[in-house]
Amino acid sequence: MEKDAVVELERVDAGYPGSLVLSDISFSVAGGEIFVLLGTSGCGKSTVMKHMIGLNPVLRGTLRVAGLEWSAATRAELCRKIGVMYQSGALFGSMTCLENILLPLEEFSPLKKKERTERAMELLRDVELAEAADRMPGEISGGMRKRVAIARAMALDPEVVFLDEPSAGLDPITSSALDDLILSLRESKRMTFVVVTHELASIFKIADRCAMFDKARRTMIAIGEPERLRDGSNDDFVRKFFNRG
Repeated sequence: MEKDAVVELERVDAGYPGSLVLSDISFSVAGGEIFVLLGTSGCGKSTVMKHMIGLNPVLRGTLRVAGLEWSAATRAELCRKIGVMYQSGALFGSMTCLENILLPLEEFSPLKKKERTERAMELLRDVELAEAADRMPGEISGGMRKRVAIARAMALDPEVVFLDEPSAGLDPITSSALDDLILSLRESKRMTFVVVTHELASIFKIADRCAMFDKARRTMIAIGEPERLRDGSNDDFVRKFFNRG
């Protein structure tokens, strides 16, 4: 594994049994980096994330996350080392915001009950939602639900947090505020984020580097800083994506 790499893919084929989505994918994500997976709809970025969070095995190649090479035997251990925020937030509607964050702590943490509650409240403060502790997910806005979901993803102090379309369904002001939160958490918690998005404003605001996939060519076609890809890529598709024209 490369020095300081929290995520590493080597010659990975992504997809499902009998269905190849992307081939020969190689990249690494350094500790403390915000790394964005991007491309048009159906290009395979969510498929790659599913491999990285342990939902599906890769078809070929090597995938390492948080020091573990993915296998059925390591999946349970991997799930304790990562955090995931799904696109909709995926909060349990019958639980309060505080109870949603407590859930992974009750399942996996050695902390005592009072300490778990203190930890969950600290996380709510980190995402600026302490006042929503006793509210139900259905009683708060979509942007607030995503903040609670990020807090839950951080509950076990993971080595890397995966965010699936964090800006989806949000207005520009709320989306920008969520980007600010991600940047703030990276600074204050020294966190590593892998983000799936196609929102250009978010990409340019938060991404240190990004990897771009192409549905037609079924592979990764570019990697690097978003500004460099926008201004210096030799690939017409990449330039059109970043310039939307």
